[in-house]
Amino acid sequence: MVICALQASTRPDGFMSLDRDDVIKIAHLARLELSEQELDVYTQSLSRILGLIEQMNAVDTTGIVPMAHPRDVSLRLREDSITETDQREKYQAIAPAVEAGLYLVPRVIE
Repeated sequence: MVICALQASTRPDGFMSLDRDDVIKIAHLARLELSEQELDVYTQSLSRILGLIEQMNAVDTTGIVPMAHPRDVSLRLREDSITETDQREKYQAIAPAVEAGLYLVPRVIE
């Protein structure tokens, strides 16, 4: 298991930013291979995202009720009815292994 701590630095404008080493660590954890050009682009992009998050965190939201949707609308509901036929037997007939109506798969974690 790889455990790594990112040390984001603070820019002159007070916002956090990532350096190339941080992005290399993130790419390694995400199993991404980045070219030198992509590394520069992602370093800038991720730093801008962190800056935006800090700006949003700085806003005083005291007394503001959270909303599920930006507009106060209700969803149109449809009738809850069956639209497709049961094809369970058809699909299980072509499955490699079935037992008691359940699909059997190879164990991947021991």
